[in-house]
Amino acid sequence: MTADDSIGRLDDDDCPGCTMGRAAELLGTTPGFLRAIGEARLITPLRSGGGRRRYARYQLRIAARARELVDQGTPVEAACRIVILEDRVEEAQRINADNHRTGRGPHSTTAA
Repeated sequence: MTADDSIGRLDDDDCPGCTMGRAAELLGTTPGFLRAIGEARLITPLRSGGGRRRYARYQLRIAARARELVDQGTPVEAACRIVILEDRVEEAQRINADNHRTGRGPHSTTAA
């Protein structure tokens, strides 16, 4: 990997560059919270060669949403389920919009 490749990964939402301690600090939470949402299968951090958890940016955004819900009084497990369902709704809406744009919706008159 060249230096340019390494620098390019800084913008990669999937690059697991954040340690558990740093992730907890950024989110204003504890490592225990991150372990709890991992156990609830909301996010699955990658592991370093030494077995340490590493979080990608997109995982931190998901964790931040779960933390918002927990801060509002929602139990961790329920918050994780809500975030998962919100993600599914968002994906379904994106697919629906794509299908509508391309004329592949359920009421389209084009042949499949």
